[in-house]
Order: sequence, then structure tokens, then C-alpha cells
Amino acid sequence: MLVANRWKNYEILDMANGEKLERWGDIILIRPDPQIIWSEKSFPNKWKEAHAKYNRSKTGGGSWEVKKKIDESWVIKYDKLVFNVKPMGFKHTGLFPEQAVNWDWMINKISNSKKQIKVLNLFAYTGAASVACLAAGASVCHVDSSKGMVTWAKENVQSSGLQDKPIRFIVDDVQKFLDREIRRGNKYDAIIMDPPSYGRGTNGEVWKFESNIEELVEKSIKVLTDKPLFLLINSYTTGISSVVLENILKMKMKNIGKISSGELGLPMSNSNLILPCGIYARWES
Repeated sequence: MLVANRWKNYEILDMANGEKLERWGDIILIRPDPQIIWSEKSFPNKWKEAHAKYNRSKTGGGSWEVKKKIDESWVIKYDKLVFNVKPMGFKHTGLFPEQAVNWDWMINKISNSKKQIKVLNLFAYTGAASVACLAAGASVCHVDSSKGMVTWAKENVQSSGLQDKPIRFIVDDVQKFLDREIRRGNKYDAIIMDPPSYGRGTNGEVWKFESNIEELVEKSIKVLTDKPLFLLINSYTTGISSVVLENILKMKMKNIGKISSGELGLPMSNSNLILPCGIYARWES
């Protein structure tokens, strides 16, 4: 497991009863997490410090219960990267802190390259990976089907002072975008993808991870350069092992280069507990 243990602006303060108590800068939130199946709180008094709590509804979805006044959004930092976070309608904040280990890895790979790297970020969400790659000196093509998420990504790029760096924002269905890039002959040195478990495109196209991930990887490989740097897959799909992603990369990349996979995790402060937070698979030259 790769553990994101270099954060200063984020930490898990406690976790129990299906919930985690997190500090995002100066703001403390309580959010549900299905991996937390134990009931014992390590630091019961800390839970009283929460500014807001996300309560799930029995009929689906949920809502935020604000306990102390907080701003609509605020900023947190990871090294020189700056991100805008805010409580969203479905428990999220616009940032997945466990991904910091992937940001570090990508930054290292790009920084040590002898040429400028062209990165394609698919299902790019609010652009944390795009910001990391830009900061490392890459040019980035950021693709997401949500106009709102792309707007948020632009805000993160600007907050990090990278607005003058080479980045292209595309609001589009990822599969259709890849089809066009294949026809155009456009190529990229590195690809990042974080496909959802299930989703619908702008014209009602259905995406299901188990059914579509193999085709997505195949199309992605077709837009890689002859000497690519890396390909990274992230997933939060329940029931899918990281070895499944590794197997797909082994078959599609023909065992060229180095392939690794595993879980991502976040440590709990003042504790030896680690919260598992999704899976990854990496191919690198």
C-alpha cells in the first residue's frame, strides 16, 4: 500500500462507526466511509470540534449538517500545489488526499525527463493531477464531461499560480474525445485516468467500469507516443482488485516497461491505523 503521509494541511484525526473525522486546513469535517467498520473511537473528544458533518439519507444521497460557520470554499496546500475545497452535495470536497502519492510519483517522473512531457488527464475532475503535472513542467490536456468540474480545475490552476503554463481544458465524453484524437493522430507521453464506477455522458452514454475499462485502456494506448513515460489508472470501484488493473496493463502493454499496482491509503494522526482509499495500477518506461 502507498500511504500519503506527507500532508501538512490535511489529516485524519479519528475514524469509527463508518465515519472519518478530517482536518482540511482549519476546517474539521465528518464524512462517511464504508471501510471504517469498527466502532471504537480513539479520540472521542475531538469529534466535538467538527465544523460540519455529512449525513447520509436512507432514501439515497444526503446533506451537510453545519455545526460551526464555515466559508463556502477555502484553500489547502500540498507542497507548492494549491487547491480549492468545499463541501459538495455528495459528501465530497473536490479533492482526494490519498492521491498525493501519485502526484509525487508523476512530478518525479516528469521532472527527471529530458524533454517536455505531454500529459493527457482523463476523467480529470477538479484537476489536482493536472496541477501537479503542470508544476513539474509538463503540458497538459485536461478532459472531463462536467463543465462545473472543469471550471473548478481552472480555479485550482490559477490558485497554484500556473495559469500561464500550457494546459488545454476540454469538456467532453472521454471515449468520444479519444476516438477523435486517434483519428487526428495526436499523441501523448503520459496518460492519467480516474474513471468512475458508473456514469452517463452528456448525451446519455452509459459508462460501467467493469464493461468499459478494457476498451478505455486500448484506446488510450493508441494515443501514446512511441516512447511514453507512464500510464496511470486510479479506481474507487467496489469489488475490483488492483491486480485486475495490473493484468489489463500487462496484456495491453505487452509486458514492456515496469508495471505495479496496489492500494492507496491515508494515515490517522497519532495512531498506527491506516485507511484504505482506492486502488491504482501504473505502467512506466
